[in-house]
Amino acid sequence: MNAAKAQATGFPVSLEFFPPKTPAGADKLRAERQQLYALNPEFCSVTYGAGGSTQEGTFSTVREILAEGVPAASHFSCIGATRESVRAQLAELKAMGVKRLVALRGDLPSGYGAGGEFQYASDLVAFIRAETGRDFHIEVAAYPEVHPQARSPEADLRAYLAKVQAGADVAITQYFYNADSYFRFVDDAQALGASIPVVPGIMPITSSTQLMRFSDACGAEIPRWIRLRLQAFGDDTASIKAFGLDVVTDLCDRLRSAGVPALHFYTMNQSAATLEICRRLVL
Repeated sequence: MNAAKAQATGFPVSLEFFPPKTPAGADKLRAERQQLYALNPEFCSVTYGAGGSTQEGTFSTVREILAEGVPAASHFSCIGATRESVRAQLAELKAMGVKRLVALRGDLPSGYGAGGEFQYASDLVAFIRAETGRDFHIEVAAYPEVHPQARSPEADLRAYLAKVQAGADVAITQYFYNADSYFRFVDDAQALGASIPVVPGIMPITSSTQLMRFSDACGAEIPRWIRLRLQAFGDDTASIKAFGLDVVTDLCDRLRSAGVPALHFYTMNQSAATLEICRRLVL
């Protein structure tokens, strides 16, 4: 699939990467990115470790993507940060030419006590707007199946609304495999007055053990029928990947048919599954 075909669909996609930890990982990611650029992504985002632990790697990867001629969004977490440190990082990102931020509360590093001047992502969004006006397009997180640390679904929706009211432009969801949870979240958010676009986050299925581990950690639900099918495949990697392609392509097709604004792929620094899903959607 080439960029012209991607553009012909008129349907935007974006891609997420994590900063590689080794020179070999960096070389591999460069090669995978070049493959994925055939999708003509609206932007590529780069994740940020707990407490900013990957800041150097995050900013370095963002610089590379920008140098490759593709818009890049830096994840930006605030837990444990001070206003001064955030102000300095915003200035650095602006000087780099970054136009988009994914503003998150973030996780505290293991063994790190409470601290910092920001408690919620909405505090960070409000601070960015107060400091930089409209210099940055701000994405925030949304949780169709409820944030794992939320006291209740209602409290989670109120936290989301606070981010929207603080000045967020777009929301990107945690990944999910039940489209109805996304539709219900959008309806509930709009009923509260949160009317910004909500882009579904899409996680290709390439490994059942990896998927189970991630989902248990982040609170994403794996529908029972999917979990059982994956377990039945055992170590049959080819069958897992083939099944995953079918499941995720069907999910994306349903979401696109329902009028979602875009699709955001959690690539896990791999190109093959995302490219194949997009190829199927275009054809």
